[in-house]
Amino acid sequence: MSNRQEQPESNLPTGLARPAQRALAAAGYRRLEQLAKVSEAQLAQLHGIGPKAMGLLRRALTAEGLSFAAESQVGDQASSGA
Repeated sequence: MSNRQEQPESNLPTGLARPAQRALAAAGYRRLEQLAKVSEAQLAQLHGIGPKAMGLLRRALTAEGLSFAAESQVGDQASSGA
C-alpha cells in the first residue's frame, strides 16, 4: 500500500474550471507556492488556462502574499539550474 501523506494538500482556489484544474494537475501544480515560481506567460501556455483561471490564480496568490514570477526571474532560474 502506498501512503499519500507525503503529497501536500492542494491550496489552489476553488472555482477553477475543470479544464484548468486538469491542466494544473497534469503539469504537477498543486500549491500556490509552486505557481509563484513560474511566470504568467508560462502558465498561460497550458491548455485549459484562460483569462478567468489566470485571474482566479492571480487573486489567490495575492491573498497569500505571493505573485507570479517575473519573466527575468524565470529565465535566471532556468539558466542557473542546469
